[in-house]
Amino acid sequence: MTEATVVPTTSTSASPRQVWSRVRGLLLALLVLVGAGIALATVRSGDQHGRLDPRSADRNGSRAVAELLKERGVSVRVVTTLDAATAQVGPDTTLLVTSPDLLTAHQQDRLRASTSYSAGRTVLLAPGPPSVGTLLPGVRADPVGPTSIRAPRCTLPAARSAGSIETGGYRYASTVSASAACFPSDGLPTLLQFEQGAGDTVLLGSSDLLQNAQLGNQGNASLALQLLGSRPHLVWYLPSLADSGAVTGNDETDGSQADRSFTDLIPKGWLWGTLQLACAAVLAAIWRARRLGPLVTERLPVAVRASESAEGRARLYRKANARDRAADSLRSASRLRLASLVGVSSRDAHSAVALVPAVSARLGDFNGDLHALLFGSAPSDDDALVQLADLLDTLEREVRTS
Repeated sequence: MTEATVVPTTSTSASPRQVWSRVRGLLLALLVLVGAGIALATVRSGDQHGRLDPRSADRNGSRAVAELLKERGVSVRVVTTLDAATAQVGPDTTLLVTSPDLLTAHQQDRLRASTSYSAGRTVLLAPGPPSVGTLLPGVRADPVGPTSIRAPRCTLPAARSAGSIETGGYRYASTVSASAACFPSDGLPTLLQFEQGAGDTVLLGSSDLLQNAQLGNQGNASLALQLLGSRPHLVWYLPSLADSGAVTGNDETDGSQADRSFTDLIPKGWLWGTLQLACAAVLAAIWRARRLGPLVTERLPVAVRASESAEGRARLYRKANARDRAADSLRSASRLRLASLVGVSSRDAHSAVALVPAVSARLGDFNGDLHALLFGSAPSDDDALVQLADLLDTLEREVRTS
């Protein structure tokens, strides 16, 4: 029987135990991250749907005002696409747009075209510079700052009935005539109303008054109920990434499709997610990387003879026709050995001024040019390189025997 050959583990291969010790920390962190995500999703499920969501009972949701509207006989329907929102506009409907700034320019144009002559009411919550100029040409939005209590100071019945409210966010300057300008901040209103035929459009600079936590403060509830409950139907539009119109940008007026790059077709959430994953990968690489420091000596798995190493290097020099490198290596080693023989320090071994006179003094009369031999140019061919090696050996023997 022949014995099985066992291949020894070299110093460059890692054992399964070493691999496990290296990756177990990363696996544990990944497991904790997944567990935390599942737990967070479980906790946030149920009544919590998001900010200004009429189904959400948390402090940033708007379930309270939705329930009050339902008690007054107003039907509340939540939509997340522009198609569903514009399909239901009409004289008996109020359309509430919670985040106009999230709409693309194409969506803003479609929304304005659909609501301009609908004879219904459109309420825009905190439209800023990205959207207000498109939705209502001639209107400019300026930031106000923190929310504070402001008096109506206008003739709008809903505002006068509500009294002072907590508002802020944006204030608006308009070059077109508005039917009502209320709750001013430094001379500019934070609520504007524009009559459009039988309907109207209302700009509200802050959406805080619709949140569950702020609805009971001042006249917030009164103003919200009057603005949103003037028609029997309320369409609550929550812009989202599920809206195909935000991704494709189809133009329904002429059937053509706008030119968009590949990155424009990717939802913004995926781009941010990819960036976060890239940052996490970089941090993991830095965490697992070896510390920079001096080289650590390591015992070789096999013994390599000096003659084999020299022969292997010589083959490499010959294959690359690197006669200059080979000559420099021969001369450098010879200069170091000669320097130790003639009493020259290793620091000055490669200085022609220090080494050549010392060698000449030891030999007395040498048949040849020491400077050219020890510091000369590269050989022109292989024969000259072999001759140089022989001359260097001869020089060293004469120095030793002198």
